[in-house]
Amino acid sequence: MHATEGQRQILIVDRDLAAVESLRQELAGVGFAVRAITDCSAAAVAIMERPPHLVIVDWDMPGFTALDLIEGIRAARAPQSVRLIIMSALAGEHNVVAGLNFGADDYIVKPFSLREVVARVGSVLRSRSRATHPTTISCDALVLDSSTTRVTIRGQSVNVRGIEYRLLEFLVSNLGRTFNRTQLLTQVWGDDSEVDERTVDVNMQRLRRALSEAGYEAYIQTVRGFGYRFAVPTTRLPTPAAK
Repeated sequence: MHATEGQRQILIVDRDLAAVESLRQELAGVGFAVRAITDCSAAAVAIMERPPHLVIVDWDMPGFTALDLIEGIRAARAPQSVRLIIMSALAGEHNVVAGLNFGADDYIVKPFSLREVVARVGSVLRSRSRATHPTTISCDALVLDSSTTRVTIRGQSVNVRGIEYRLLEFLVSNLGRTFNRTQLLTQVWGDDSEVDERTVDVNMQRLRRALSEAGYEAYIQTVRGFGYRFAVPTTRLPTPAAK
């Protein structure tokens, strides 16, 4: 793959290159620079050496699952802005939820429509462009750095990654506004996503747990019968004692 300057780079990781050749051609046909690798270990090395904008990975690779690859990428500091889409023949809800909760940005069930995949890739990469703009937003001691997708509270890093970061960024950017689940799905996951409203609840719970380590879980507020908002609690919480 030879990418020109400014061209979006996509890496497909699948055991059967022949099966994804049509997808590679479709993505290349709309202007992406696309390469494909059959081995997850080699893919992990390639991502660290030259991070692409997006990785599309098969759920179950021999000796190395998609979740292993996602965990490795998310644990590495350099390519935190790499977006990830899982492709899988496993259509069960628990598989989809597991993939999204583990840090994937989308989950596509095989067999798939080429046009649908191209649309989802575009949606995920548009959200990446918003997230990587070099700005910071904050609320009290919580700071989000969009250039690194890093979250800190009182200067200490908080483990918020993937879709949870995008969810928190959207809520903090709209401080005090309440959004229902459908609105959050559209604004955070994108119009082309097929995840359901329960996914919002699951990710909100995970986000609360992450913020609870710094005593900020009360900033994520449930508006009964409607949805969620990020707002300063009416009663300020005490600063956690130093450990």
